[in-house]
Amino acid sequence: MNANWISLSIIYGLALPALGQQSLDSAYRTTGTAVLAAFEPQRKVLQSSSAVLLDGRKEIGYGVVISSEGLILAKASEVDLVVGLSATVDQTTYRDVKVLAEDPLWDVVLLKIEASGLVPVVFASTSDLAQGTWVVANGATTRTTRRALAGIISAKSREIPASGGAALGVTLKPNSKILEVLEAHEKSGASDAGLKNGDVILSIDGKAVRKIEELGELLRDRKAGSTIQMIIRREGKEISLDVRLSAYGELFTDQMNRNDQMSGEYSPRRSGFPRVIQHDILGSRHVQGGPLLDLDGRCVGMNIARANRAESFAIPVEELKQLAETLVKQPQN
Repeated sequence: MNANWISLSIIYGLALPALGQQSLDSAYRTTGTAVLAAFEPQRKVLQSSSAVLLDGRKEIGYGVVISSEGLILAKASEVDLVVGLSATVDQTTYRDVKVLAEDPLWDVVLLKIEASGLVPVVFASTSDLAQGTWVVANGATTRTTRRALAGIISAKSREIPASGGAALGVTLKPNSKILEVLEAHEKSGASDAGLKNGDVILSIDGKAVRKIEELGELLRDRKAGSTIQMIIRREGKEISLDVRLSAYGELFTDQMNRNDQMSGEYSPRRSGFPRVIQHDILGSRHVQGGPLLDLDGRCVGMNIARANRAESFAIPVEELKQLAETLVKQPQN
């Protein structure tokens, strides 16, 4: 029997509340010292094989160490636009972090630090874990020490469609006979691609569009994070742009439901994933990007989003390994 299971059994056996007791002693709660002591082997894996990503002195996310030479996978939307990004692996901080490649569909970026002799994660053979299985992830860290958070697999793996569907991220000029851009929304793929006020959309992936209904029909079955080729007219010249589609619900985040209001700081990008593992470890958005471990310390996935107060998502190890291979082969930025 796994030693961790024995430790957990002892802890939870001792933690059974006495008759009439209203709550557990703090040491035996989910984040209590007695409970976390059972996950010390997994914490040591997080210490050596996850990276803490920093904007100055502010912790903004985590990463998965995938090579001894300093390759790291991280959540792209948490590191985009960060100037002076640094990374800490174990107790060493690396100031020069390079962005090598990005996959917008999965919201994953490949980073490189100048290092050698790092300890990459050991990938599990499968992410097919039964509901109720224990998993471990990064919690908030001290300057030198990783902390662990434990939870369970809380749902079957599944696709998370883009909230509200895929969106181009522009407002078009009303009552116009052409598709003229009035505004490219901040943080949208359209804005990132350089669309400007006054641009006229001519075609999408080689198909001419003249009406907003035609544009909507072409985008209807697309997924957030995928890329389209757009031909626009600007000041009499035709220009080709590659535009990443955004999730509609994530462009308009001011419309919060009650669950969102109670969820704390959830991830800005939390939908539009082809497949995820769901677990109940409720770290903040700033502890996403690191590995999700099983009780043997193997990486079963990469944490990609805190969805709400009851759900966190991770990319399954099968897709994560394929994603890593693809990004490593891409030409460097």
